[in-house]
Amino acid sequence: MRKILLPSLIIIAASLLVMRVFYLQIIDDSFKLKSDNNAIKKQYDYPERGYIYDRNGKLLVANQASYDIMVIPREIKENLNIDEFCALLNITREDYEKRIAKAKVYSPRLPSVFLSQLNKSEFAAFQEKIRKYEGFYFQKRSLRDYEVDYGANIFGSILQVNEKLIAKNPYYNSGDLIGRQGVEESYEEVLRGIKGVKYIQKDKYNREIGSYKEGKYDTIAVAGEDINLTIDAELQKYGEELMINKRGGIVAIEPKTGEILALVTAPSYDPGILVGRQRSKNYTILYHDSIAKPLYDRGLLAEYPPGSPFKILTGLVALQEGVINEQTTFMCHHGFSYGRGRFMKCHGFGPHQLHNGIYNSCNTYFAQSYMLTINKYKNPAEAVDVWSNHVKSFGLGQFMGYDLPTGKKGNIPTSKTYKKIYPNGGWRSTTIVSNAIGQGEVLMTPIQLANMMATVANQGYYYTPHIIKKIEGKKIDAKFTTKHETTIDKKYFPPVISGLFDVYNKGTAYALRVEGIDICGKTGTAENYAKIDGVRTKLKDHSIFVAFAPKDNPKIAIAIMIENGGFGATVAGPIASLMVEKYLRRKISRTDLEIRVLNKSLVSEYAKVGGINPASLIESTPKDSVLKAKIIVPKTAAAAKTVTPKTEIKRTTVDTTKEN
Repeated sequence: MRKILLPSLIIIAASLLVMRVFYLQIIDDSFKLKSDNNAIKKQYDYPERGYIYDRNGKLLVANQASYDIMVIPREIKENLNIDEFCALLNITREDYEKRIAKAKVYSPRLPSVFLSQLNKSEFAAFQEKIRKYEGFYFQKRSLRDYEVDYGANIFGSILQVNEKLIAKNPYYNSGDLIGRQGVEESYEEVLRGIKGVKYIQKDKYNREIGSYKEGKYDTIAVAGEDINLTIDAELQKYGEELMINKRGGIVAIEPKTGEILALVTAPSYDPGILVGRQRSKNYTILYHDSIAKPLYDRGLLAEYPPGSPFKILTGLVALQEGVINEQTTFMCHHGFSYGRGRFMKCHGFGPHQLHNGIYNSCNTYFAQSYMLTINKYKNPAEAVDVWSNHVKSFGLGQFMGYDLPTGKKGNIPTSKTYKKIYPNGGWRSTTIVSNAIGQGEVLMTPIQLANMMATVANQGYYYTPHIIKKIEGKKIDAKFTTKHETTIDKKYFPPVISGLFDVYNKGTAYALRVEGIDICGKTGTAENYAKIDGVRTKLKDHSIFVAFAPKDNPKIAIAIMIENGGFGATVAGPIASLMVEKYLRRKISRTDLEIRVLNKSLVSEYAKVGGINPASLIESTPKDSVLKAKIIVPKTAAAAKTVTPKTEIKRTTVDTTKEN
């Protein structure tokens, strides 16, 4: 039996192998398509990318035809007239040789991009003579056609895939386009569609003789899906106009849904400059501006001490912990003493309770409330963790889970934070009291500030902020319709909201009221320092403002951060009032505020860090139109030098007990 077993197994295995080879080579023709078969040419048909609309159906991003010149190095004839070829495509012989060398490195036998993104007029001249240049052919693609000159940080851009991505994702081939940053990256698989493929049979002379197997294995391209964003295009445009000659971010959210209504970063740029053959040059100029940072989305990435708006959470946590109530009173003498000879300044004076503590932005009141919260527990480590958990329930100190590919966590300190800072212990409530007024170790991004206000407007819950409203034929991710509850009881929100309402009626935003709209808001200021030539230098404070409106049944929550803007009510506050009215009414009654903001320039403040010509960042338009908050890409190499900074200045912020 043993003598028969081994030969039998060998015969069976050999038979199975022969049958498999027969199936693959004779019956299953698709194996030939998957192999490196020189007799079959694979030709792709690229679909149109999905269109992008705003929440109201306004078309923002469409497509335009583009043509890539492809090359298969081994098919190029030796008698090619290189000079004529280069003149036709307006390139030098040196460019030609570099591109051919690069194509050979990729593959002598497979097609790769020789020259990308020719427009119709450039392509027309080449198309007439393409038959003369064997080894070259054209591939039609679609590039983005931006219908608006704003929202660059929202859209992202389209660029060619690199070899690393090709190796990682077999869907992509050399010359393919992919979305990077913004919704183009987040919704790449939805927008890109599905490539079609045609298999062309070649004869022994490498001539095309028709479809392989009469097109049996050919597939048709499927266009990308259209999407609607939550963005209100009119509000987004207005926000970018208000940010001319300023740096910072504006984020507006619909509280009841978490839909992002506006996501402004300044300075910005026209998204159209990153389309076509000039894309690389223009991107390089933007990328190397390491001071203004037009590619840096301040609304999502910039982490700032939130300043006085954070007092809202300090009050809510103290109420929840039962250490204060609405009638709890603290005396303010333009500040208060704490610790050993320390004094926290405040512009308030006299008795302060929760209500007037909010609308007067009293440092004394909220610092005392915070210290009571910490001192409630046996040890400060336990207390800080309790406080931290309350604050984090508002979506702070963590990635928020929104549908954009970039972001920062901010920072909400815990006991671990202070164990690292004070390894020998000895820290207590007075040591960390700056947290009470949004300084200390607390950092937040503008989108986190906006979400905090949306949560307060909803009296204790929020939906994850998101920018997708509708995908044609599909449902949006369920996480964007999941309610998140905070650890603060609903009953504690109305008295805080009442105080925020009186910020506009009696307090620091009294001059920013809009008749007929009940706005709840909070001013803020954060000190700002920079290292210039190694010296720590005090610069103008950052201006912060948060708001929601109307007071009852809120439709918009907003956060504004203006770098070097000064007091919260000076620049950020007016922008908040204007944005709120623009969204709710579609018109502006406070034209005095509008004129003030549009004429406000902080270029001279930014110039103090040196290394850049402020004039190179400004685009002027006719006097009867609104200026655009755009970075202008110079048309000449000489002009480009004015945009590229000479030195990089690292900007930092520091703790402060300054009244906000």
